[in-house]
Amino acid sequence: MFCRCFSFFGLCLFLPTQRSSLGHGSSLQDRGTSLPGFENLTLGYNKYLRPNFGGEPVQITMSLDIASISSVSESDMDFTATLSLRQRWTDPRLAFHGNRSFTLDARLLELLWLPDTYIVGSKSSFLHHVPVGSRLLRLFSNGTVLYASRITTTVACNMDLSKYPMDTQTCRLQLESWGYDESDVTFSWLGGSSSVRGLDELRLARFRLQRYRTLLASSQHDTGSYSRLILQFELRRNVLYFILETYVPSTLLVMLSWVSFWITLDSVPARTCIGVTTVLSMTTLMISSRSSLSKTNCFIKAIDVYLGICFSFIFGALVEYAVAHYSSSQKCAAQVPREGPANDLTEEMEEVNITNILNNSITSYKQKISFTSIEISSDNVNCSDLTMKSHEKIKCVLRNKMHRIIGYFTIQNPGNVDHYSKLLFPLFFMVINVFYWTYYLYF
Repeated sequence: MFCRCFSFFGLCLFLPTQRSSLGHGSSLQDRGTSLPGFENLTLGYNKYLRPNFGGEPVQITMSLDIASISSVSESDMDFTATLSLRQRWTDPRLAFHGNRSFTLDARLLELLWLPDTYIVGSKSSFLHHVPVGSRLLRLFSNGTVLYASRITTTVACNMDLSKYPMDTQTCRLQLESWGYDESDVTFSWLGGSSSVRGLDELRLARFRLQRYRTLLASSQHDTGSYSRLILQFELRRNVLYFILETYVPSTLLVMLSWVSFWITLDSVPARTCIGVTTVLSMTTLMISSRSSLSKTNCFIKAIDVYLGICFSFIFGALVEYAVAHYSSSQKCAAQVPREGPANDLTEEMEEVNITNILNNSITSYKQKISFTSIEISSDNVNCSDLTMKSHEKIKCVLRNKMHRIIGYFTIQNPGNVDHYSKLLFPLFFMVINVFYWTYYLYF
């Protein structure tokens, strides 16, 4: 088996040499350059042992090219990215004379030692194999190996959706060695923030990339301390879509519920139809807004707060009409018995002559005074009377307080309910909107 690998490796390196000899009339040996790693492999290269085995750790530098971030899922709390990962390390066993570099067939990677780099928090990943395996192997004269691969990965991203859809999410792409701790392998970025390319030109459908940075950290596990590279980037959600889809319709429904304040109390079908229609429309809008985030209902999001505010105002407008209509009905019912005796008294007064009125005027006046005094005394009972028992005093105090409380909530003029609602409902809605947008946009 080793002979087959030796023959295949020699053939791959021999073909470029023959092309050079045919084109320029000289071979690589004539220029003083030996075949890269050829002699070392024959002397017993062991791909299962890292470079500098038992000595200094291997320094691995990395760089990334971000091709796309195809999806950011709030329900699954992850994102999917396609990237090109480039790793560089130096293996002294592959050094050769000269200052040239050779791009070799990627199938030769099976004969070399490779770092066991993995993506922390990855749910699923795969290498691209269309039309061929997207891997690159390049060997430099000092033994430096460049290994590049094209990967699509889905990585978990912990999201805070309390300010959705005005939220900013911070996601991380972390690279770490699976088995080699810091005594064997150390990671570093090739050029700091310039090691990551492609993010500045990246365009997302629902997000806007605000900033990104590269970090170098160390993770502690039970098996040791491991070197870790972190690419941290912030994604701010585009709120314009949600304003047009949810915020504007819900605000218009609230304003539509205020139309009932300009309709008279006697138009029961019109005002009831407006109230019920707006309540049902708002309920449908709330259900549709939550259906897209069915798995994140445990979060009380900013959009839920706003829809709850709008629903409260719409339901309040419906309750306002019920209160106004009930007060108007009660007032009309109280006026009916008073109108009956008044009409009878008018008819009797037409039949009574002036002489009887003059004779009975003094008597009726005295009776009215005595009757009024009795009513006043009955309504304003002196609860501090010493002759009253304790339980009677308690009943007296409670009765007086109930009369006062009922008097506070008694609406003397039901028409004023609509009059004040025309001013208070829009005013309170504007004030709440100011506090809402200020808090969720700037805090």
